[in-house]
Amino acid sequence: MNGNEPDNTAARGFAFGISAYLMWGLLPFYMKAVDHVPAIEVVAYRVLCSIPVAGLIILWMGRTSDLKQAVKNPKTLALAALTSALIAVNWGIYTWAVANERTVETALGYYINPIVSIMLGALFLGERFTRPQLAAIVLAVIAVSVLTYDAGGLPWVSLSLAFSFGLYGYFRKTMPIGPSQGFFLEVVLLCLPALFVLMALDIEGMGHFMAGNTSDTMLMLFAGPSTALPLIFYALGARMLRLSTMGLMQYTAPTLIFLIAVFVFREPFSSLQLLAFVLIWSALALYSWSSIREIRERARIERAHAAGE
Repeated sequence: MNGNEPDNTAARGFAFGISAYLMWGLLPFYMKAVDHVPAIEVVAYRVLCSIPVAGLIILWMGRTSDLKQAVKNPKTLALAALTSALIAVNWGIYTWAVANERTVETALGYYINPIVSIMLGALFLGERFTRPQLAAIVLAVIAVSVLTYDAGGLPWVSLSLAFSFGLYGYFRKTMPIGPSQGFFLEVVLLCLPALFVLMALDIEGMGHFMAGNTSDTMLMLFAGPSTALPLIFYALGARMLRLSTMGLMQYTAPTLIFLIAVFVFREPFSSLQLLAFVLIWSALALYSWSSIREIRERARIERAHAAGE
């Protein structure tokens, strides 16, 4: 075996992972370019244009046999239907929020997502909170309370994005199928609703793809690569990197989204919102520190066991 192989694998994994998060972080620019298109139409094109991209990648990877087995399994199909509905809701809220100058709230939602994952693990998997994790949850709850006071109501955009993506990740992990095949199955299941939406919009004369505007046509076609590629790059990176590395890299996307929202889109950003973000950043620092410490402790125990054998 080549001694450089682990290093090369880690380097390729980092390249895939950071590429995925950069694509997600820069996605608001695309969403702003299509903000004149109804969010439901954008989501429909994200679904339909992702099918050929994901399909070609599965063929290239030679994973069609896994997909055939999944289609024959009713439980897998049911889970795929659930995850496809969750990701469609997530895409729709995100698209609508950017178009309506609420990009800052989307960044907060994806910052909150790891905290939501901890809560889901405790609720569905019986996992116990560590003290740092409990402190992180308390800080997140305080941050949401601050935003609720500031806005006069719950920050539903942030919470909806965090919980829809958190639930998507939870149920996605229980599917007995690879990430690329799972994504392809999800968009295939969503294609009929997407086609129905586009037909209804065209009948009403509200569709943009065939409206004679070349720019809109190209933007709609770009929905596929902008959706499929980061998800697949993420899956490839996650296979090659440690969980702790991917966990720290996940903050790249919401940080870019936050910076774009405040400094490029010039969205309003109050002092109370800043306080809420500081609380969330503090919560994430606790969460990350706790996760890294747990992983290192687990590795130490495994090395001790291996040395004793």
